[in-house]
Amino acid sequence: MAAGSPAPPARELAVPEPGPGLEQLVEALELLLLPPAGPAEPGPEAPLPPETLRSNAAALEERLRRAPGWAGLRGLRLAVLARAPALAAGAAAAEPGWAAACGLLALLLCLRDRLLALAGAAPAARRAGPEAAPAPAADTLSVAQSRAVGRALRAALGLGLVPYLPPGVGQRPGPPAPAPPAASGARLYAAATTLAELAQHPALGPLLLTRHLGLLLASLCLLGHGPAARCQGVSEAERARCRETLRHILDQVYQPLAVRELLVLQGRPKQSPPSPGEETKPALAPAPAWLRRLCGQLLSERLMRPNGVQAVVRGIMEGTGAGGAGAEAAAVDWRKCDAVAKILASCPQQCLSLKDYYCLVCPQILDMLHIQDKLTARQLQRVATSTLLTMARGQPGLAEQHLLRPLLEPLLRCSAPAELAVGDFPAGTVLVTEAELGSCVEDVLKVYVVGNDSSSLLLGSLQSVLGVVFSLYSFAKQNVSYLRSLCQEILLWFLEKSEREASLAVLEGLVGLRGSVSALHPRCRFRLGSEGGAAIVVEETISDEDEALYQKVSSEQCRVENLVELLSHCQESGLAGDFFIRCLKALTHVAVEDEAAAESAAEPGGSLLELEQYRARQGRKLLVLQLVATLCESVSDTVFTDIAQVEEFVAATLQRACLSPARGPGAAAEAQTLAMAMGLVAAMLGGAVQLQSSDFAVLKRLVPLLEELSQTYPEPLTQELATDLRVAICTHGAVTPGTLGAAAGSVLGKKPGTGAQSPAGSPGGAPSPGGGRAPSRHSRSSPSAPREKSEEQSLSCEPCAVGPAPAPCTDSLAPVGLQELLVSAYDPQPSGRAAALRHLARLITQRDPEALRLQEKLLQVFLENVQHEDAFVYLSAIQGVALLSSKYPEQILPVLLAQYECPAQGTEDTTATVTRMKLGEVLMRVIQALGDMVFKHREPLVRALLRGARAPDSSLRASSLSNLGELCQRLGFQLGSIVQEVTSCLTAIAKRDPEAEVRRAAVHVVVLLLRGLSEKATEVLQDVLRDLYRLLKHVVVAEPDGTTVLHAQLALEELDTVMRRVLFPPQTLEKKIVVLP
Repeated sequence: MAAGSPAPPARELAVPEPGPGLEQLVEALELLLLPPAGPAEPGPEAPLPPETLRSNAAALEERLRRAPGWAGLRGLRLAVLARAPALAAGAAAAEPGWAAACGLLALLLCLRDRLLALAGAAPAARRAGPEAAPAPAADTLSVAQSRAVGRALRAALGLGLVPYLPPGVGQRPGPPAPAPPAASGARLYAAATTLAELAQHPALGPLLLTRHLGLLLASLCLLGHGPAARCQGVSEAERARCRETLRHILDQVYQPLAVRELLVLQGRPKQSPPSPGEETKPALAPAPAWLRRLCGQLLSERLMRPNGVQAVVRGIMEGTGAGGAGAEAAAVDWRKCDAVAKILASCPQQCLSLKDYYCLVCPQILDMLHIQDKLTARQLQRVATSTLLTMARGQPGLAEQHLLRPLLEPLLRCSAPAELAVGDFPAGTVLVTEAELGSCVEDVLKVYVVGNDSSSLLLGSLQSVLGVVFSLYSFAKQNVSYLRSLCQEILLWFLEKSEREASLAVLEGLVGLRGSVSALHPRCRFRLGSEGGAAIVVEETISDEDEALYQKVSSEQCRVENLVELLSHCQESGLAGDFFIRCLKALTHVAVEDEAAAESAAEPGGSLLELEQYRARQGRKLLVLQLVATLCESVSDTVFTDIAQVEEFVAATLQRACLSPARGPGAAAEAQTLAMAMGLVAAMLGGAVQLQSSDFAVLKRLVPLLEELSQTYPEPLTQELATDLRVAICTHGAVTPGTLGAAAGSVLGKKPGTGAQSPAGSPGGAPSPGGGRAPSRHSRSSPSAPREKSEEQSLSCEPCAVGPAPAPCTDSLAPVGLQELLVSAYDPQPSGRAAALRHLARLITQRDPEALRLQEKLLQVFLENVQHEDAFVYLSAIQGVALLSSKYPEQILPVLLAQYECPAQGTEDTTATVTRMKLGEVLMRVIQALGDMVFKHREPLVRALLRGARAPDSSLRASSLSNLGELCQRLGFQLGSIVQEVTSCLTAIAKRDPEAEVRRAAVHVVVLLLRGLSEKATEVLQDVLRDLYRLLKHVVVAEPDGTTVLHAQLALEELDTVMRRVLFPPQTLEKKIVVLP
C-alpha cells in the first residue's frame, strides 16, 4: 500500500495496530517500581530511595533499547513523549523523583493508548462449546494487572503531585513537606493534566478516582484557583483549562464521593477543637482561606444540583458506615443528623433567593423520606426529618408552603374543604392511590411522631388532616390493614402534645360535636388495596333517603366507638376523664335546650329555619347521649385519675339535676345517676380515699350546687343527703351525718349492715374493722326481689352505719334463695333482671341440685327473657339457655328447635323474627359447646336451619345460613347424606336470593364447609364438589356484590389449596430401618 493512502476503515476496526501487549506495559511499570535488593523495609508502601529510582529508570531504558520484542513499546513511548514535551523533559531531568514520576505517567499514557486500540478491535471469538464462558474483552485488565496499575498510580501521585502541594492543600498527616522548587507550578500542571486524561478512561478512571480523588482535586484547585505565586510557569489559559477540568471531574464522579473529598479538602475550621479520640493523631495543617472558600462554593454547587441534597447527605453520613451496624450508629448519632440538617436548612450564598432555594431543596428532602434501601434509609430519613423540623422553626411560612403542604397533600385533597366538582371527578375515580396514601401516612408518622416536635406550626398543620386520618383509622379498624397502627400513633401523639383544650376540641370535632376538624369529603370513600393499605375513591351521592340515613347513623356509631377505643389509651394522662366530663356538661346543655324547646313548642306555627334548628338540636342530643353511653360502658371504671376530675364529674351531675329535676319517663335513670354521684362523694368523705387539705379545697366547689340542690330538688331524701354532704365538706369530714354511710355503702358495694366509719371516730380518717368494705355476696349479681323489703332493711341498718364504733347489724340480709332469684328474673329494672339471670346461669354451671331439679322452669324463665328488648338481659338469657342445652341436650334441644321453626302465635312478625334470630344465637352456642357430640342431633338441626333459610325476613335467612355454616364446619366428615340438601339450598340462595347479605352468607357457608373439611373435602364432597365449584365460579363472574365475590374467591382459594394437597402431597424424607430376625 502506498505511503499516505488511507487504510480501509473496516481493516482499521478489525485489526489493531501492532504494538506492545498489556503484559509488557505492566512489566515496565513494575520495573520502574522494583524495590532495592536486600532486606525489605517494613510495610508494602515504603518509599523508594532516589538511588533505586535512578537505577530502575536506567534498567528500563536498557531493556527498551536491547531487549527483543520491546521495540513496539519503545516506539509507543516515544510517540507519547512527543505529544507531552513536559513529560519528556521531566523524564530526562536529573532529579530522580520527578524523572520517575514522568516515566510512570508516560507508561500509563501508553497503557491508556493501548487499551483504546484494543477496545476498537474486533471482539474475541467465543470458545467452543455451548457451556463455555465468553472470553473477556481484549482491553480487560486482570486482577494482578489492576493491582500493578494501582501501585503505579499511587507512586505517580506521590512523586508527581504531593511534593508540589503547599501545606494545607490536600490534607496529609505528618511533618510539613519541604519547600517545592521554583518550577513547581509547571510540574504540578503536567502531572495533574496527565492524571486527568487517565481519569477519563473507563478502566483506569475508577482505579484513580475511587482512591486518589482528593489529591487530584487539590492539584486542580491550586492550579485553577490558587494564588499566582504558587502557579509559576502556568499560563492563564492553562489555569482556565484546570478550572474546566475540575468542574468536569466533579460533575462526572459519584456525587457523595465528591462531597466527602471536598469536605476533607476544606478541613476543620480554625476555631474548631479536635474531636474526642483525635488528640493523639498527627496534626493536619489547616487549609488556607482561599481553599476553604472554594470548597464551600463547590459544595454549594453540589447541593444545588438535581438530587444534590441526597448526595450531600450521603457524602457526610457514609463516612460513619454505609450500612449494618455503622448505619444504625449513625442514625442514633442525632448530633450529626442535626448538624447536617442545619447545613441543609441554611441558604448558600450562590442562591440569590431564599424562596428559590426552598423550591429546589424541599422536594428532594421529601424524597429522602421514601428511600427503600434498608442500609441507608434510616440515616437519610432521620436527616430529612431533622432538616424539615429545622426549616419549620427557621422559616415557618416557606416550610409550610414547600414542605408541610406537599407532605399532607394526599390527605388535604380528600378533606371536606376541598373543592370536588362532580363533573371533574366522576364516580369510581381513584382520588388517592393505595401507594400514595400509605406513603403519606408513613411520612406523617416519621416527621410528626418520630420527629416529636410539638411546635404550633406542626400541630396546626396536622390538625387540618386529623379528620381524614381518623376516618382512615375507623376504616382500618373495620378491616385488615397495616395503616391502623400508624393512624393510631398519629392521633395519640397529637392528643398528647396539644394543649388540653385543643385536644378536647379536636375530640369533639372527630365525633361530630364541633366543626374544629375537617372531616373526609362526603363523596369520598375508602377502598381496600391489594397490598394491605387503602385507596380513596369518589362515589356517587346516595339518592335513597333511607339508605343515606342508614349510612349516616352507622357512620356516627362507628366514629363514637372508635373514638372511645382511642380514648382508652389516654386514661393515664387524664384526657379520657376530661372528655367524659365535657360530654356530661354538653348533656346538661342539651337538657336545658330541651326544656326551652318544650316551652316554645306550645306556640303554633314555626318557620323552616326553626324546624332545621330543632332537627340539628335533636341530632346533637342523640349523639351526646350515644357518646356518654359508650364512654360509660367502655372506660368508666378507670376514667378518673384524680380528685379534681371526680369533682368536675359530680359538679356536672349536680348542675344537671339543679337545672332539670328528674321528671317524666327518664326520671328513674336521672335519680339513679344523681344518687351514684352523691354516693361517690360520700364514699370519699367516709374514708374510701385519703383526702388532704388540698382535696377539700377542690370539693368545696360543690358546696353552692349542693345548697341549691337541697332547696330545689323535689325528693326529700336527696335534699337531706345534699345538706349532709355540704356539712361534711365544710367541716373537712369532722361532722359526718348519718345518711352518708348508706350512700357510701351503695357505691362501695357494702352490705346495708356495714358502712365506712366516720373520720371523726378514728384518727386519720381510716375505716375501722367494723366498717369493713367487703362487698355483699349478692350485691352485684342478685338484687333483692321485693324492693320495699330492701328499703326497710337499709333504713333499719342505717343507725349502725355511723357512730364512733359501729357494730354489725343483726338484721342483715339472709342468702338469697333460688325462689328469690326466679322472682328477680322478672324485675322491672334491666340491671336487676340481668344479674338474676347471670346468677341462675352460674348455678347451672356449678350443677346446683336445686337448680337442676327445676330445669324446665329455668328454661321457661330464660326463654321469656330472650324476648326482652334490653341487650344485657337477653344476652344473659341466651347464655343461660345455651348452658342448659349443652348440659341436657336431649331434653332442651327439641324445645328450642320447635320454637325456632314455629314461633309463638299472636306475636308480630318483627318480634317473631327477632326472637328466632336470638334462638339462632342460642343454637350456635349449643353447636359450639357440643363439639363432636353434635352429630347425634344432626338431622333436626339441619332441618330447622334450612327452614330458617327460607324465612321471609332477609336478616333471619342470613342468620340461619351463618348457623348452618357453623354446623357444617363442626360436623366435618360426618355430614353424610345431608350434603346434597345443603348444597342444593346454597346453590339456590346464592343464585336467586334478592338480598346481597343472604347471598353473601350462602357463599360464606361454602367457605366454612371447605375450611372445616380441609383435606377430607374430596372424600366427603365427592358427589357435590363439581356443583360447588361451578357455583363459586358463577358467583365470581355474575355477582354484583363485591363482598360476596370476595367470599367466593376465598372459597376458591380454599378449594385450590385442598386440591393441591391432594394432587401434590408434600414429600417426606424417611428412612426405614428393618431389623432382620
